Amino acid sequence: MTWATQRLDALIAGQAQPPPVVETLKLGLLEAWGPGWIRKHWTPQPDLANGDGSMFGGYLAALADQALAFAAMTVVEDGMAFRTLNLQVNFIRVTRMVPLAIEARVLATTRQVITVRAEFRREDETLIAEATAQQFLQPFPG
Repeated sequence: MTWATQRLDALIAGQAQPPPVVETLKLGLLEAWGPGWIRKHWTPQPDLANGDGSMFGGYLAALADQALAFAAMTVVEDGMAFRTLNLQVNFIRVTRMVPLAIEARVLATTRQVITVRAEFRREDETLIAEATAQQFLQPFPG
């Protein structure tokens, strides 16, 4: 176990307080993880919709950043921290405010970078968005 995997277990068990941004943005938490992957389901709140009832893309980017960070946490070594170096979101389909299944996986790791990918699917398994990111590794400060 590392600091990060202990944190993931504590979040799932409800034994850790998530960062304030998680509650402010209504991001929710993860449901399951294993080495190199995470899974979560997310149900949007009505106050997060665009005027036409579609899902706001910037919000999906925030969900992507969170899911991709969770995936990186499954492989980051003790003593190391990470920050999102870049984030790219591809919107495949416009979707209404429906529940989403979000899965993220680690694609590659090097000494300094963890590359991760996420998929967002509706309940009918339709892919609505995908995201990739690189997480820059650095020793914990102090």
